[in-house]
Amino acid sequence: MNIYSLKSFLFLIFILITLSSCATKRVSSNKQNEPLNEDFQLYLLMGQSNMAGRGTIGAIDTTSHPRVLMLDKNLSWEIAKDPIHFDKSAAGAGLGLTFGKVMADSNPANTIGLIPTAVGGSSIDYWVRDSLFSQTKSYPYNDMTIRTKQAMKEGRLRGILWHHGESDTDSEEAITSYAMKFQKMIEAIKFDLGIESLPLVIGELGYFQYVKNPYAKQLNAIFNQIADASSCISIVSAEGLDHKGDVTHFNSDSYHKLGKRYAEEMQKLEKSCPLLFKN
Repeated sequence: MNIYSLKSFLFLIFILITLSSCATKRVSSNKQNEPLNEDFQLYLLMGQSNMAGRGTIGAIDTTSHPRVLMLDKNLSWEIAKDPIHFDKSAAGAGLGLTFGKVMADSNPANTIGLIPTAVGGSSIDYWVRDSLFSQTKSYPYNDMTIRTKQAMKEGRLRGILWHHGESDTDSEEAITSYAMKFQKMIEAIKFDLGIESLPLVIGELGYFQYVKNPYAKQLNAIFNQIADASSCISIVSAEGLDHKGDVTHFNSDSYHKLGKRYAEEMQKLEKSCPLLFKN
C-alpha cells in the first residue's frame, strides 16, 4: 500500500468512526429525550389493575412506535412497550400502549409520553396525599405527583386517563361516597400540578362484573353521572369487552379496544375542553 492509499484508508476509518459516534449520540439523546418541548404531549395513566394491565403480552404489545415513550420506574424516558406499568409482577398488556399509538398517529408532529402510575388493588382511599398502600408498600397519590412533575419538566401535560373502581364495589357505603372522594382527588391533582382545567377520560368497569357484583353496575352509573356534569370529563364504554377468565381483568384484545376508545374520547375532549394552567 503506497502513502496515498494509506492516507485514503486512514481518512475513511476516521469518517466511519465519526459517523458511528454521531449515531450513538442520537440514540442516547432519543433515549433520554433531549430536548423535549411543547410537541412532547404527556398523558397520565391512573387507577388500579385494569389501567396497569393484566393481559397476556403478544407481539403487538412489544411492537414499539418511535414517537410513543413511557416514563420508567427510574423516571427515565424509553420507547414504550408492555408492560408499561410496574406496580406488581402481574403487570402485562394494557390499554396505554394502544392509546399512545393512536394519539401519535393522529398528529405526526407530536411525541406521546405515557406516565404510568396505576396501582393494582388500590381503592380510591389510597389516592390521597400521604396514604400508604401496604400491599405494594407505595404511596399511590404521592408517587403519581412526583412522577408527573418530573415528566412535566420535559413536556406538556395534555390529559388524564382513569380506570379504577373494582376495589370500591364491596359495599353500598363505598359506592355512595365514591363521587365525593373522586372530586376531592381531582381538586388535589389540580392544586398540586398547577392545573386549572384538563381533559379527563374515565373507563367503565367491565360489564362481566355485574354477574358477581351488583355494585359494579352502580359505580358505572356514577362514572356516567360524573362525566355528564363536566365538559372536561368523558366516559369510555366497556360494552362488548370480555375478561381474561377471572371475571375481573380484561383480556388483551379488550385492552386494545379500550386503548382506542380512550384515544377517541381524549381527542374529542381536547377540542372542547380548554387546557389551562394556573398562573
